[in-house]
Amino acid sequence: MKRILIADDHEIVRSGLRAIVETRSNWIVSGEATNGEQAVALALETRPDIMIVDYSMPIMNGLEVSRRLKALHVKTEVLILTMHESEELLTEAILAGIRGFLFKSDARKHLISAVEALLDGRPYFTSVLLEKLLHDYQANKQNRADMLLTSREQSVVQLIAEGHTNRSISAILKLSVKTVETHRASAMRKLRMSSTAELVRYAVRKKLVSP
Repeated sequence: MKRILIADDHEIVRSGLRAIVETRSNWIVSGEATNGEQAVALALETRPDIMIVDYSMPIMNGLEVSRRLKALHVKTEVLILTMHESEELLTEAILAGIRGFLFKSDARKHLISAVEALLDGRPYFTSVLLEKLLHDYQANKQNRADMLLTSREQSVVQLIAEGHTNRSISAILKLSVKTVETHRASAMRKLRMSSTAELVRYAVRKKLVSP
């Protein structure tokens, strides 16, 4: 029996994903999470084979969830769901070590195939466009990495935009306050920003948080 964990902050989405997963007699939903922190806790508790994770979640986005699981040596494969077709988002996902990427609009038709691929140890990226972006990323990894915020910097920016202090961010991400301050300063330098308000606007624009 394969165990699937679903993480999305919208109940209607979780219900729809559960309905699709449960069409397979040898798959079981091992839990549902409404934010990234809960998703990590449930993964540690239930050790699912696959996690279906919404990219835009409170506290920790899908990329930070994947990063945390890898740091904890949890061998669960992560399938990221997103509403937005973005070269930058795909590149961030690959940098975070994610091997499954699916648009929410494609979930009804492709979710089963995506989960099957990850269970078989194969990556799954929808559409020819995403395959091309993956190829381009591999050819230009260093250049892309230098242009983007790191996954950790993205997570810090998200939490700042959600109203967390440096101290609370350090507790959530298991980092020292000084390290959080370093990531915050690095993100602001890369984005050429000088205020928290600018970071919040960036987070909303990049769909890290809801407006």
